[in-house]
Amino acid sequence: MYQVQLNEGPLTKLVVAIIMSLLFIWVNCLLLFTLSRKHIFRETPRYVLFSHMLCNDSIQLLFTSLLYIFSMSYSQVHRGACYLLLFVSSSTFLNAPLNLALMSLERYAAICFPLHHGNVATPTATAVGILTIWFLGGVNVVIDILYALTRDGTALGNHMFCTRERIFMAAWQADAFQGFNGFYFVIVTLIIIFTYISVMVAARSATSNKESAKKAHRTLLLHLIQLGLCLNSFLYGIIERALAMTSSSRLFMDLRYLNYLFVLILPRCLSPLIYGLRDDAVRPLFLYYVRCGSNMVKKVKPSH
Repeated sequence: MYQVQLNEGPLTKLVVAIIMSLLFIWVNCLLLFTLSRKHIFRETPRYVLFSHMLCNDSIQLLFTSLLYIFSMSYSQVHRGACYLLLFVSSSTFLNAPLNLALMSLERYAAICFPLHHGNVATPTATAVGILTIWFLGGVNVVIDILYALTRDGTALGNHMFCTRERIFMAAWQADAFQGFNGFYFVIVTLIIIFTYISVMVAARSATSNKESAKKAHRTLLLHLIQLGLCLNSFLYGIIERALAMTSSSRLFMDLRYLNYLFVLILPRCLSPLIYGLRDDAVRPLFLYYVRCGSNMVKKVKPSH
């Protein structure tokens, strides 16, 4: 009845998934190094938020890979360590779309309110925005962990299979989990669409600096594409629960592997890479370091 077959054994699949994650973590780290080499990148809110996105996605890939390894090997994890893994992986998962929303608002302020942009998009405001992102991204999983501790605090020293569903002690937690995810993605989608339309109108009506407005328009369009990739990752859990209903355990493991690679990992890997390589200021410097500094790079100014 089922024709899905993968020639790789479980160990080979695991190695491929780990190598894929480590490869893109390396690319993200190289992009972070590139951004750290120029003072203007460290001071400009747009690039600070981009650096935060790279750091967040790298942490997400690392911790998600650890959870996947434990899942594939059917290993139980110390409950305290599991809570830490779940906190970081869940927070960074939601941080990605929230960071996109903040980046879109920064571009909106730069184009639609250029005279006030310098007063609004300050280093302090950027730091507060990043802290707010982490608070919003982590509040739901912290509530789940605290509720689990209040229900059975003595079990903290035990071991458990480390999945998000394992810390659900009541039915309302699963509903709250879906509600938080859905609410955040709806809000972020509305913010990005609003800023996209506003910048598009500004680009058409501007009598000067039209090129800057057009670049911001393309940037926000890319944010919409990135949001779509994040939403694709959001479907991972839904697809996995649907796959669990299949009658074949071999089919479930094969499809779960493909789901992990192409629905969860690949979109998170491509998003920051595409964003960084399209930037005229970042791309030549990044390629310079990829080549280990073998070619000279022209001095470029950050695009607006």
